[in-house]
This record gives sequence, structure tokens and C-alpha cells, in this order.
Amino acid sequence: MTDLPTLVVIAKTPVPGRVKTRLSSRVSAVDAAAVAQAALLDTLDALTSAPARRRVLLLAGPAGPWVPDGWDLVAQVDGGLDHRIAAGLGKLGDGPALLVGMDTPQVGPALLEVDWGAYDACLGRATDGGYWALGLADPALAPQVVEGVPMSRSLTGQVQRQRLRDAGLRVADLPELRDVDTPADADAVARLAPHTRFARRWREVTAR
Repeated sequence: MTDLPTLVVIAKTPVPGRVKTRLSSRVSAVDAAAVAQAALLDTLDALTSAPARRRVLLLAGPAGPWVPDGWDLVAQVDGGLDHRIAAGLGKLGDGPALLVGMDTPQVGPALLEVDWGAYDACLGRATDGGYWALGLADPALAPQVVEGVPMSRSLTGQVQRQRLRDAGLRVADLPELRDVDTPADADAVARLAPHTRFARRWREVTAR
């Protein structure tokens, strides 16, 4: 790695009824929010352990005492997810930036390694067709390559990768991960990463 990136987590404040609503087919809205907070904390831990020039929490909603030391808080702008990602990355300034969502608590520091001397962008695609991570050597390009990408679709990752390629960027593919959206996802990820906060909380709320 030739340059340390700014690491960004894009997240919503874990408020019942506003996060992980698809888990509510098995658990209450309060428990779903607790599971979301656990997943977010696992993600923040992973990125805290990874080498970085700066760490940014791009947050929709108020911050809580769960925000770790050493993280800069930046409020998300209004609009669709493509616009919020583009705006959040686009104003970071010089140096590479890597954005990660809050839905992959199994992520670890080793999955975030990118040789920014060899690549202009990176993309971590999700098994549902979306993506869990997006990185740019020049984050000022974010509006150009992210705005207009249809989000939360089965082709989101494919379209995003093509946008990066169409811009002439050399793209590193990060490992594919499973997002936690549904109870089946939560079961699978908890088995894969049983020692995470997320897995412990998921086992707790589903055992009631």
C-alpha cells in the first residue's frame, strides 16, 4: 500500500423502526435496532484496527456514546443513497478514501487492503448484488462515478463497477461479502463470525 486511505463508515443511527426493519419478521423493532448497533460497532472496530490517515463516520441521525474516539463525525446530506455516498466521499479532500457500509459485521482489517499505487478504485460486492465497500484514489471523482447508480438493486454492484471502468479507472475487486438484511442473512453471518458483537446480540434476541 503506497498511501494510507481515509476510512469511512456510512451508517444510520440505530433507532428502532428505522434500521434493519426486515429483521422484524423475527425480532422486535427494538431488538432489530440493537442488532444494527452491534453490527455498526463491529464495523467501527474493524476499521479502527486498519491503517488509516483519517477515520470518518458518515452518519444519518444523531451520534451516541457508542462512537469511538478518533472518528470524525460528518452528517449525511439529504437525498438518495447514491447522492449521499457521492457527497460524502466527494468532500474528503486529497488522498484515497474507502467507504464501508454498516451491514457487514464480519469485515476485518485484512479485507480493506488496497495497493493505491496499482489501482484507482476498489469495489467490494455483496452476495445480494449490491456492494459493501467502495474506494477511490481520488474521492473528488465520486459524484461522476456514483451519482445515478441505482441502489439496493440486484445489479447495483455490476452497474457501479461498470461506471468505474467507464471512467477509465483501474479497479481492484475486494472479497464478496454477505450483507445482513434478512433473518436468513443474520443467521448465516452470525455462524460465519460467531465471536462478533453482532452474532452475540443476534443469538440473544432470537433465543427469547
